[in-house]
Amino acid sequence: MPSWGQTPPTRTALRAARLFDGKSDRLLPDAVVLIEGTTIQAVGSGLSIPPGTRVIDLGDVTLLPGLIDAHSHLLLDVDPSNEGGGLLTPVAQSSTAERALLGAKLGREMLEAGVTTVRDVGNSGVNGDVALRNAIQRGWVQGPRISACTRALAPQGGQFPTLQPPAQPLIEQEYVTVSGVEEARRAVRQALVDGADCIKVIVDNGHNLLSLEELKVIVEEAHRMKRPVAAHTTTDASIRIAVQAGADSIEHGYSLPDDVLAPMVRKRIFLVPTDGPMDACDFFDTQTGDAERRRQMKERCRKNMARAQERLRRAVAAGVRIAAGSDMYTVMPGMTRGQASVKWFVAYTEAGLKPVDILRAATVNAAELLRMQDQVGSLAPDKRADLLAVEGDPLKDLQALMQVRFVMKDGQVVLDARPTRSP
Repeated sequence: MPSWGQTPPTRTALRAARLFDGKSDRLLPDAVVLIEGTTIQAVGSGLSIPPGTRVIDLGDVTLLPGLIDAHSHLLLDVDPSNEGGGLLTPVAQSSTAERALLGAKLGREMLEAGVTTVRDVGNSGVNGDVALRNAIQRGWVQGPRISACTRALAPQGGQFPTLQPPAQPLIEQEYVTVSGVEEARRAVRQALVDGADCIKVIVDNGHNLLSLEELKVIVEEAHRMKRPVAAHTTTDASIRIAVQAGADSIEHGYSLPDDVLAPMVRKRIFLVPTDGPMDACDFFDTQTGDAERRRQMKERCRKNMARAQERLRRAVAAGVRIAAGSDMYTVMPGMTRGQASVKWFVAYTEAGLKPVDILRAATVNAAELLRMQDQVGSLAPDKRADLLAVEGDPLKDLQALMQVRFVMKDGQVVLDARPTRSP
């Protein structure tokens, strides 16, 4: 019995034609999910529903665990048509408070697309991701569960282009620059004080490359406090350093040389590919200016995308585990932030990945990477009641993820877009 003055947790039953639990490679028919308060109590086929339970009959849909984006940037929304602005523009023109409010908007869009958990990997001003995480936890705004990395650790210069000395203080608004082992150790400890759930480190930035010794200290200090390390890597040298140092995930890893594949499997290091669909290269067709330059940029984009797809195939064939990450930080015309992020997950099919493996990358695998597998990532007793329902069968056609009809987070309905039935 509840204590005096408390109300018993709400009991809810979800019914659906099919269910993907996050682990099996088959759909469960005639699915029932029993929920009490924020937690799943039981999952099964044709389960009996206790009297007094609120029943939500979702009909001919597939229920899935809430999706997880392991590489999000909720406090960043760059207009790709603004040439030359890039990451520097929001930092120079917007306060962290303003960007956190933007994050509340984009977070809601993620939630409504069925993404109920994200790992926000920096580019969020001075700890704006922590502020947004806390606001969502307190119920001030609706958004996904956030694993916040605070400011990314980086070599001198961050990820900005070369700046004149008067403008260089802007770097510290977005990054904590480190030079030397003790600075690296201090930066991790400061991130923990600032509320970091994870540590993001820029291993290479075009100007500089962190040393193996610096990265080893970052990983050691983070792991000592049970925080995972996400390593931004774009070159062979930075990938090798990150794998040798024992980072938990290789972010991007566009080249992924063959000699790192076996160590990644052995050390259980995830690859978080952030590759988009090939048709994203068509963006250059819409730009104004020199037609020949647009053609060259589109062709370069398509070649880079083909190389990225090839390295993803090699990684999967070698047994490297994949966690889904969108790296979505730009305005995508005609799509919400959530829709664009999920489209990036669907694009893994272009590299030949099976739908079930992509679904696992966006659920159980991502949950393990975030060290949240005891809470989210699969539909099982004692897990958080984070679910979405989509039309069709995503194990046959992953485009079904773009047809979201119902979303629940922590047992609360946040989207019900089922067609209305005639009386």
